[in-house]
Amino acid sequence: MTPLTEAPHPARQPIRPGVSPLTEPTRAVFLSYASQDAEAAEKICEALRAAGIEVWFDRSALRGGDAWDQSIRRQIKNCVLFIPVVSRHTHERAEGYFRLEWKLAVDRSHLITATKAFLLPVVIDDTPDDDDQVPDRFRELQWTRLPAGETPQPFVERILRLLSGEVAPPQERTHSTGSAATSGTPARLWSGVLYGAIAAAVLLAFGYFGMERFNRPKLSVPSAASIAVLPLANESGEPNQQYFSDGISEDLITALGQFPGLKVIGRSSAFQFRDSKEDSRSIGAKLGVAHLLEGSVRKSGDMIRVNAELIDTADGSMQWSERFDRPYKDLFALQDEITRAVAEALKTKLLPGERAAEQSERPPGGNLEAYNALLQGRFYTRRDTEADYRKAIEFFTQATQVDPHYALAWSKLSGVWTDLAGGYLEGAPAQEAYAKARAAADRALALAPDLAAAHVARGYLLMTADFDWRGAEVDYRRALALAPNDGLAKFNLGLLLATFGEVDQAIELTRQALVNEPLQSTLYTWLATYLSGLNRLDEAERAIHKAIELQPAATGYHALLTTIEVQRGNAQAALAAAQQEPPGAWHDSALALARHIGADRSAADAALKALIEKDAGIVPFQIAEVYALRNDAKGTFEWLDRAWSNRDSGIQNLLYDPFILRYKDDPRFAAFCRKIGLPVPGDPSLTRAL
Repeated sequence: MTPLTEAPHPARQPIRPGVSPLTEPTRAVFLSYASQDAEAAEKICEALRAAGIEVWFDRSALRGGDAWDQSIRRQIKNCVLFIPVVSRHTHERAEGYFRLEWKLAVDRSHLITATKAFLLPVVIDDTPDDDDQVPDRFRELQWTRLPAGETPQPFVERILRLLSGEVAPPQERTHSTGSAATSGTPARLWSGVLYGAIAAAVLLAFGYFGMERFNRPKLSVPSAASIAVLPLANESGEPNQQYFSDGISEDLITALGQFPGLKVIGRSSAFQFRDSKEDSRSIGAKLGVAHLLEGSVRKSGDMIRVNAELIDTADGSMQWSERFDRPYKDLFALQDEITRAVAEALKTKLLPGERAAEQSERPPGGNLEAYNALLQGRFYTRRDTEADYRKAIEFFTQATQVDPHYALAWSKLSGVWTDLAGGYLEGAPAQEAYAKARAAADRALALAPDLAAAHVARGYLLMTADFDWRGAEVDYRRALALAPNDGLAKFNLGLLLATFGEVDQAIELTRQALVNEPLQSTLYTWLATYLSGLNRLDEAERAIHKAIELQPAATGYHALLTTIEVQRGNAQAALAAAQQEPPGAWHDSALALARHIGADRSAADAALKALIEKDAGIVPFQIAEVYALRNDAKGTFEWLDRAWSNRDSGIQNLLYDPFILRYKDDPRFAAFCRKIGLPVPGDPSLTRAL
């Protein structure tokens, strides 16, 4: 079965619209770039084409999914030279098709003789040539600097000579000429085994690079300005004090996150290494950071002891360590002291006054009882059960009673009431909970209109309880403006924009959130959902497999994998994925989808019947998906109406659902979009600046 949608691959823009698809001559240059660098890539491409050089890159006729993947693999296998375009965009992009292209090219390079050039990295901006986001093999080579893609004639002539089979003597050296195209960076280590001969000749011809130096090891290391705060160990001897050590750890994450230019890993990813036996180098590699802050907290009576160590993940060496013994009443001053000490040890040279606008988690009056209650509420919220949500409500309420001006506590109280109502309550109890959430959010915003967490809380309520998507968008945009590094605000805004059909922007925001939360499985599931909606199935599969790797027993993950295999028409793989989904509504809906691309119609009918009988009140939107897969328009729209009546949150997937969208040209689809307040596909309101 062919994929249900045929959307063009959105990660790229064609360099020359209207030109016919690629042919496959015997000799060509493959140009690999991130979509944001299309303009610069066009300049390079046209300079090479003007000299009669065949350049390969994907066109508007190439689609995402398997066909696109096979075409790209074939081209990289057959090209003569591979030119990766390196930039700040490729550095910032955590995921992209260009990374797959780079990997394929590096793999092929291992099969190529030492006397033949194949990889020719080009950098189009001021990205340093020790960029940690490119493959090691690229970093072993000199880079050609072509600012903004401006391509001088010597570069073109050298490519022509390389395509003609020119070979240079090994170990030839060159030095910088000071030209506009010079690298302006320290010399690099050459790979004398595979690349030295031809690469040295390239340098000699161009005169663009610094002098080659041998015997200097090159390690793939993250940016020095990056850190993860691992959960400080609770050494109080009382398990019920875990919330306190976790709270200190989280507040250090928040405080360090105020420094511009310092990458700080979020709590969800960093806390996965609680009690980990892995060494610092392994943890640093998984989190993508150069430093770890670890240690312990002991609270005894009126005293606190914090032991803190700053570790270099490259070699596990201790860069700084200190023990702090302070009275509990001086807790906030202690946190500030540790933050300043870590910043100094990192040599960021950032003073407290140079921080970004601070989103403080402390009570405005400095009341430690209120703060302690907030820490406990936050601890129970993350346990994610109805009983724990109710316990969290008790503690957040206590915090607001001790300090009625504590805006953050009101924000957290609003969020947990919304969680409780949306996940565990129905009818009047749910509406009562939503009313309490609304009152708490209003109170938080009245107290602190510039608190990002308050806007996130209200946006979450508007989206969850009211389906007021435009109102939620206003709050999420405001939250992100107030706290540009807030991963939750980025993710939520992405979710909202996807609801409007702006899926590309949702993908970008989710990837940005993953920079600071690289091990947050939920982010990968939504990334997979968006990519699946755009029919970028290989990318979607990689994302959902990452989520499954992080949380193997989570619900919904294998159901999403089922969706991807159904889109591919792979009945056997879809059924296998559905059967791995834990029992429940997600399992039932996944099984119904999988059965409907199999040959057994009676099994498909039975699976749909069972889904309706067991889960109609929970997953009406998923039932509509099954009817869409059955090509039953009447059933599809009947269940969409029921999903809207039930305020099923699945309705927010409408404009990127791969099954429902087969009816996007049906007049009933446009009518339904208007009824629920979403733009009709093709409506100009879909195209809005982020």
